[in-house]
Amino acid sequence: MAQVVRGVIARAKGAPVEVVPVVVPDPGPGEAVVRVQACGVCHTDLHYREGGINDEFPFLLGHEAAGVVESVGEGVEDLSPGDYVILNWRAVCGRCRACKRGRPWYCFATHNAKQKMTLEDGTELSPALGIGAFAEKTLVAAGQCTKVDPAASPAAAGLLGCGVMAGLGAAINTGQVGRGDSVAVIGCGGVGNAAVVGSRLAGAGTIIAVDVDDRKLATAQRLGATHTVNSREVDAVEAIRGLTGGNGADVVIEAVGRPETYRQAFYARDLAGTVVLVGVPTPEMKLELPLLDVFGRGGALKSSWYGDCLPERDFPMLIDLYLQGRLDLDAFVSETVPLDGVEEAFARMQRGEVLRSVVVF
Repeated sequence: MAQVVRGVIARAKGAPVEVVPVVVPDPGPGEAVVRVQACGVCHTDLHYREGGINDEFPFLLGHEAAGVVESVGEGVEDLSPGDYVILNWRAVCGRCRACKRGRPWYCFATHNAKQKMTLEDGTELSPALGIGAFAEKTLVAAGQCTKVDPAASPAAAGLLGCGVMAGLGAAINTGQVGRGDSVAVIGCGGVGNAAVVGSRLAGAGTIIAVDVDDRKLATAQRLGATHTVNSREVDAVEAIRGLTGGNGADVVIEAVGRPETYRQAFYARDLAGTVVLVGVPTPEMKLELPLLDVFGRGGALKSSWYGDCLPERDFPMLIDLYLQGRLDLDAFVSETVPLDGVEEAFARMQRGEVLRSVVVF
């Protein structure tokens, strides 16, 4: 039978979020119901509330989560009640052209649960990134559940479900940072600082953190940045070049998603270097670059989707590193909050006071 749980919705563009009863149906074929233990407050959820993703209100917010499988639907074979999982928003299909070419992290047919969670009056909810985990329980496609070691803290493990994985993957998977490389990370919120950590894990020799907020730069330094640049005070491109022998960085990761900072990234890389865009722009933004410079500087301009991760490959490996003490996911948990603390957490996030607030159930 369907269950009624508490969940956080955005009812209309810009309106404060609400904690309301949410109806969660029994899982159908290929689906699972997960009891959520923790869910990070990600900027993408705020984008949903502000209408920056689409206008399919009301949204059931939350997507960066860990929890325990409660029940599974027909045909689900590799998932069982009691499994401890991180939720992911790219359940690969295994059949599209990307999957068949051996590149499932680019899957063009990722899927979500077919049934809808609703309000008590039957109004269908749009779950954020197909997950909707600011709720005591949520309905997802079974492929959105990635089993990991249950020894991992849910508050820390859930962050791999979005922001931390996006940053780590931007460095390791998309940027392919190698031993001794120089890396610059522009924008040191949760995703950018995860890129700092990913660069350190990959063995980068020089890691330059760039931001306009000294608090974020101090955090980046604690997490492994070898140098910091406050771009409100100095020219970021010249500073990065000055720290890399006048050449520019081998890999520049842009974690802001604005034309101005992308231009900085473009000109702050070495010849034949790589720019990775992991910051998410808004639809109206435009970028203009001299085409001759695009040609003449060579290298690669890449976008990183979810850190180009493959959850079943990357999540267990990163959780193992966490449990070994080699990946400090706890450092990203600035605070834990109750379910009715999401609106205040959005405000703290916008003020730059936290890396991640995490709703803990």
